Amino acid sequence: MSKSEELKKIHTELRENVPDISGVMIASYEGLSIATDFPEDEAIRIAAVSAAASGLGNRISGNAALGEPEEVMVKGKDGLMLIYLAGEKGVLAVRASARGNLGLVRLEASEAAKEVTRILNM
Repeated sequence: MSKSEELKKIHTELRENVPDISGVMIASYEGLSIATDFPEDEAIRIAAVSAAASGLGNRISGNAALGEPEEVMVKGKDGLMLIYLAGEKGVLAVRASARGNLGLVRLEASEAAKEVTRILNM
C-alpha cells in the first residue's frame, strides 16, 4: 500500500470511528493538503493555517517550557479545531462539534496523528 493510500485509510477510519468529527485534514508541515474531506477551497486555507498554527504551538510550547507540543486547539461557539503535530513532516487537523465527546475525539485523533507520523517518516 502506498503512503497516500495509508494516509487516506487513516483519514477514513477516523471519520468512521468518531461521529462528532465533521472534517479531517492531513497536511504537510509546509501547509499543503495531502488527504482531506474538506471542500477544495476550504482545504487550501485549512492546510495553510493548520501548518502555521502548529508552528506557533511549537514556539509557545518552547517559550513557556511546556515540553514538546502535542496539539493545538481552537474552540469557537459552533465547533472546534484540533491540530496535531505529525512529526516534523505533517499535521493532522480535525474539526468537531463543540457539543460532542471531546475525550473520544482527542483519543482517536491523537492515535491517528501517531500513525500519520509513522507513515510520513517511512
